[in-house]
Amino acid sequence: MAFLDTNPVAARTDDQFATSADFRKLFTEHTRSLYLLSFLLTADHQKAERCFVRGLDDCLEERSVFQEWVESWTRRIIVHNAIRMMAPHLVPAKWAQGTINSARKGNRSTIRPQDTQFAGVLALGDFERFVYVLSVLERYTDQNCAVLLGVSQQEIRETRRRALLHAASFNKGNAVPTDSDSGMS
Repeated sequence: MAFLDTNPVAARTDDQFATSADFRKLFTEHTRSLYLLSFLLTADHQKAERCFVRGLDDCLEERSVFQEWVESWTRRIIVHNAIRMMAPHLVPAKWAQGTINSARKGNRSTIRPQDTQFAGVLALGDFERFVYVLSVLERYTDQNCAVLLGVSQQEIRETRRRALLHAASFNKGNAVPTDSDSGMS
């Protein structure tokens, strides 16, 4: 019986779980950052809006999240929704260069002036953008990224390296560097 009395999970009460009001408050107070996460993952304002709203709906239905986890849970829900919407997949390294160049050409025309600070990220292909946002901006571990995106941790590391190079070169207005240009292999 003593074990049950000291078990922190067993000691939890309903008031320690987030309510719909907690999630509404978070979405109200953090609208910009949650929408930005949706937008950076989808690279499209209409898709970002759908991802954001779906995230709110999913969170309002949730009944078993501890209050102290509300923000991280919400961000994770948005990530999951973006993955479902976009279905990013790994592009083999030998094809990645062409994918990045075509992604850049396609996204340049859709980048609005207010989005220019994110142009380098938005110009990445879907998979590279997801890896960049999750591992660099959201600080997910390589293991978490690998599980979410269905690839190995090594593929996450390689993709992040390429994404960092491509995003940086885009922001400088340079051509996309190749591995031999950067001194990395």
